[in-house]
Amino acid sequence: MEAEVALSGGRITPGVVRVGDTVRRPASAASGFVADLLRHLERQGFDGAPRHLGRDQQGRDILSYLPSHVPERFRTWTDGQVAAAGTLLRALHDATRGSSLAAPQPLVCHGDPGPNNCVFREGRPVAFIDYDQAAPGEALTDVGYLAWTWCISSRPTAPPAHAQAAQVRLLADAYGLTAPERRLLPDAVLDSQLRNARWWQDRRDATGPTPATSAQIAERVAWSHREHAHTHTHRAAFDEALRAS
Repeated sequence: MEAEVALSGGRITPGVVRVGDTVRRPASAASGFVADLLRHLERQGFDGAPRHLGRDQQGRDILSYLPSHVPERFRTWTDGQVAAAGTLLRALHDATRGSSLAAPQPLVCHGDPGPNNCVFREGRPVAFIDYDQAAPGEALTDVGYLAWTWCISSRPTAPPAHAQAAQVRLLADAYGLTAPERRLLPDAVLDSQLRNARWWQDRRDATGPTPATSAQIAERVAWSHREHAHTHTHRAAFDEALRAS
């Protein structure tokens, strides 16, 4: 068997390795749904996801390896990268819209479409990986998270709020949000930040193995709350940008 090479990117699933032109992921409670989803996406001709190739002798999911760069840290993304991410997410949603996997919701959400779960080629996002959080849902659940993690930041070195808001508008345009959805997008961003804080808090309170140390989890909870406060403080800028045509 070929050598295993640990893969970085993502922050939730440990033990992901590359073996030749495949990726091996430890099986989880989500494995069955993810396998069905990836096979559905393949049938739909959506090429922004790995292919599910079965299980290996250790019971790990085997996925096709996507030659790529997956960033380990969030940073400021260009307008072109943000637009491409929005277009990619819309294609994913459209490929699942109205399917049996989505029922009773309109579509299947990726659940964690941040840059750390995105494959880049020549600086352009071309695929999402790590579908363990995928589930039936509403489009704005994913778009709100995407807007936050690709466009919005409370870091002192980040672009000013009006520039962040302009990128959120660009993302809404690239995804093709309707006027009512655009009005709801800031609330979806705020909800995603609180949801992320709760998710990490649950990991801290859980027994058994966790995907990060206690200190790392505490920082991610605090970061999520800082991001929420930043977005809330500058809510008017985001509302104004999304009203613009």
